[in-house]
Amino acid sequence: MISVKRKLKQIGDLMNIVADLHTHTVASTHAYSTLTEMAQAASKKGLYALAVTDHGMMMVGAPDEIYFKNLHVLPKEMMGVRVLRGIEANIIDYNGKLDANDRLLKHLEWVVASLHSITILDKPDVEKCTQTYLSVCDNPNVNVIGHSGSDYYAYDYEKVIKRCAETSTLIEINSSAIRNGRSKIENCIKIARLCKKHNARVVVDSDAHINSDVANVPEALRMLEGIKFPSELVVNSSVENLKEYFKEKKILI
Repeated sequence: MISVKRKLKQIGDLMNIVADLHTHTVASTHAYSTLTEMAQAASKKGLYALAVTDHGMMMVGAPDEIYFKNLHVLPKEMMGVRVLRGIEANIIDYNGKLDANDRLLKHLEWVVASLHSITILDKPDVEKCTQTYLSVCDNPNVNVIGHSGSDYYAYDYEKVIKRCAETSTLIEINSSAIRNGRSKIENCIKIARLCKKHNARVVVDSDAHINSDVANVPEALRMLEGIKFPSELVVNSSVENLKEYFKEKKILI
């Protein structure tokens, strides 16, 4: 395993990340790099861990269920990087139902749950989205609520983030969504401030769909640094924080 003392590439002035825990490979057919290429990029950038979280089955072009079932063949470590077998599961109704069943999710190590307009067609409102995320928080198989800063899926931030803190569900600060306008920076700041208020932990991710974007998170880090967000609440800001979370969730180190 990569040495904890290995010098990491500096991404932000005050904060860094040691793991990218939301990434996609060519198995998601709108992504463009292989698993090996993603692991190589993570290794070159000095990351401790990489989660491979290809899209769940309801996304257009997503792999079949057998792809996720067969992730057990992946080595625990590639090029010195701890590789987590994961999925970005689609939330497919406003009761928080996912497109992956509990048996499959228990087979995996890292689960991001996200709303995408292509996989849930009913018109959202704040009440529906709030209930959705509250239900997702109560799913013990979910690690992370993905990129929730969109105006389209606005929710009661205070209520949901309090539940995240209570259930140890991570809120993702998704740098790609901020950079590409899918998440409003104002919403992300509100979410981060409430996480700070309620001691809810976050994870900073790239949502990389190509190897060159692995750990490409400057927008998220600048935003967190701008509000003096405590690094101890960012689970992937240090190997120590990450290992503590892994131990809590019984993820092998």
